[in-house]
Amino acid sequence: MPAVVVLGAQWGDEGKGKATDQLGAATDYVVKFNGGNNAGHTVVVSGEHYALHLLPSGILSPGVVPVIGNGVVIDLEVLFREIDDLAARGVDTSALVVSSNAHVIAGYNRTVDRVIERFLGARKIGTTGRGIGPTYADKINRIGIRVQDLFNPDILAQKVTGALAQKNPMLVKVYNRRAVTVADTVESLLEYADRLRPMVADTPLLLNEALDAGRTVVFEGGQATMLDVDHGTYPFVTSSSATAGGACTGSGVGPTRVDRVVGVAKAYTTRVGEGPFPTELDGPQGTWLREAGGEYGTTTGRPRRTGWYDSVVVRYASRVNGLTDLVLTKLDVLTGLDKIPVAVAYEVDGRRVDQMPDNQSDFHHATPVYEELDGWDEDISAARTFEDLPAAAQRYVLALEDLSGARVSVIGVGADRQASIVRHDLLPGERTLVRGR
Repeated sequence: MPAVVVLGAQWGDEGKGKATDQLGAATDYVVKFNGGNNAGHTVVVSGEHYALHLLPSGILSPGVVPVIGNGVVIDLEVLFREIDDLAARGVDTSALVVSSNAHVIAGYNRTVDRVIERFLGARKIGTTGRGIGPTYADKINRIGIRVQDLFNPDILAQKVTGALAQKNPMLVKVYNRRAVTVADTVESLLEYADRLRPMVADTPLLLNEALDAGRTVVFEGGQATMLDVDHGTYPFVTSSSATAGGACTGSGVGPTRVDRVVGVAKAYTTRVGEGPFPTELDGPQGTWLREAGGEYGTTTGRPRRTGWYDSVVVRYASRVNGLTDLVLTKLDVLTGLDKIPVAVAYEVDGRRVDQMPDNQSDFHHATPVYEELDGWDEDISAARTFEDLPAAAQRYVLALEDLSGARVSVIGVGADRQASIVRHDLLPGERTLVRGR
């Protein structure tokens, strides 16, 4: 071993891709265990930007086996477009392994996603319209299409027929859309079968045998804790398990095999889509933070909502996931601020609350209780040790560590792989080269 889970401790976009990518340089397998192409990672290697959506970040590390686990939902067109784009830039993707039990996004799932979101109007969730939620719903309703079904056209046709028996009446009678045909759906899915077949394997067996053999496996979470379908700001969440427990169910590896759980958090907070966000900044400060941090979605290009660091959220993430370490990213973005507010608690109905409210309405109406910390003016992008940071930046990191419930092991001070400070190794017994912004 070890087995290390890397996941988001806020609402996503924290810089998990770079953290996982750098862990991948010291590991053998990197596993994407949840989500689909509704989120993305941006990884910067020697000034080159790589936007990854379905592929695990380890795809950029030579010698690493990237794995798409059973907990992922796959848009095959997106998958192969992403593979082709990387190949055109000289990246070898031949080691990719895909779970035979991963579910496939059919065209009708994308249609359902879009029409329902439009129908909801002001009550919309803020989905990306890529069919992720409806595909997970099909999985739970036991009418989903799995990767293995593509290799038996008769079974595929039967399953598509069963799914459309439910979808078409809704599309036609409720949403006034044209019915989807079985033949068209089957044809579009089978288009990818031959190319996909060599990549497919029993990934739970593969990963457990790798751990038995002493290999190092990194589990890469999509989205983040506050978007988890069980533990996030429901209903404004994703449709999969983005917490540490999801790493086990989404990969087929048991919890007793996990050695470290690493949460990634920005030195401030962002969110995409609808839903409560206590520390959100409206007006010039929010705009400044968005522009300074380049806060636009990797997948959608949507501007992210921005706010100050919320230690209540990260404490909650630490508790729900059992975090052993934090990677604090984008500390450099805060350079130049005289004072930096940090939310240390909430006020709910006139009372102070130090932990995440259990009631969603309370969270929605929570007012942050801030403490202000001193800022700094010095450029920190060249810092490579904690002592290289200005005293105020050191105090900021230590304050966040004390408030957040887990030690800050890595600090990101720039966009590139090398722009980070490692305070504690993330791989037990080894030196890691983790870098994050």
